[in-house]
Amino acid sequence: MAEEPRLDGAQVTDLARALETELARLIVGQKELVRDTVISLIAGGHMLLEGVPGLGKTVLVRSLGQALTLSFARIQFTPDLMPADIVGTNVIREEKGRREFQYQAGPLFANLVLADEINRATPKTQSALLEAMQERTVTVGTETRALPTPFFVLATQNPIELEGTYPLPEAQLDRFFFKALVKFPSEEELLEIARRTTGNALPQLKPVADANAILAAQQVAREVPIAEHVLVYAGKLIAATHPDRTGVDNVKRYVRFGASPRGLQTLVLAGKVRALLDGRYNVAFDDVVAVARPALRHWLQAACSNLPCCAASKGSPCWCGARSRARWEASGGR
Repeated sequence: MAEEPRLDGAQVTDLARALETELARLIVGQKELVRDTVISLIAGGHMLLEGVPGLGKTVLVRSLGQALTLSFARIQFTPDLMPADIVGTNVIREEKGRREFQYQAGPLFANLVLADEINRATPKTQSALLEAMQERTVTVGTETRALPTPFFVLATQNPIELEGTYPLPEAQLDRFFFKALVKFPSEEELLEIARRTTGNALPQLKPVADANAILAAQQVAREVPIAEHVLVYAGKLIAATHPDRTGVDNVKRYVRFGASPRGLQTLVLAGKVRALLDGRYNVAFDDVVAVARPALRHWLQAACSNLPCCAASKGSPCWCGARSRARWEASGGR
């Protein structure tokens, strides 16, 4: 196996900026989304995108694969999708008069995996991603197989349609590094999208890095130092998300559960990558603050009964609190 190239901080900065520039040739606007995606990739995490259809989520992942010469697979999640459709299965093959089981790999065996509308699959199918996202392995029967590296899952979900969907379990949400909200483009960006996509040809992206370069960048990111006082600040930020460990009235009233220790790991690692993207080899307070929202928003559970919109719904699931309310009722109110 070829040895991974050794990069320094400046080279990782150049790689990340080149990747952002290349993606901008196809992705109009969405600078914050593109940067969050690059941060997740270099940090070695996975990403959950929430937005209505047609905002370019699939285009972003495909473009990322083209700009990095990485293999790409798309999984369209539906209620009838089975775990074997994702991880693969053993099939019977007959050769020279003998029958034997042979493993047929599923679409998870790719560097970039788009889990489109992940909340439309049943919890059983969603759970098939757990081992892959955490351990980077897939187990079928008694055999465990390693997934290709780097391995990056980018899942999407539609926040508007609630019928026929299954809320992601906490264990699944815990596997995501970032959760990004895909914003609707401005009027100027809408016009630019029309100009770029209604012509004879779309821009062709040029590869700026390969798998080995991404793996090397991930290693460099973990080596970025963080001062103790910045680490303490990040820890206090995590503690402040818990109603029983903060003096902030709004947190006590509107938050039911806060971020887990993995949230602190995400804050620190994302802060390291952001520092590299800004050309610095140390983590500042601003780095932690900048990544706090995408890093923590999927870990916080709202106390729905205290939210004005949920109170007005008079017991019916409302748009903002349907997930938390459903979990609350399923747990018997515990």
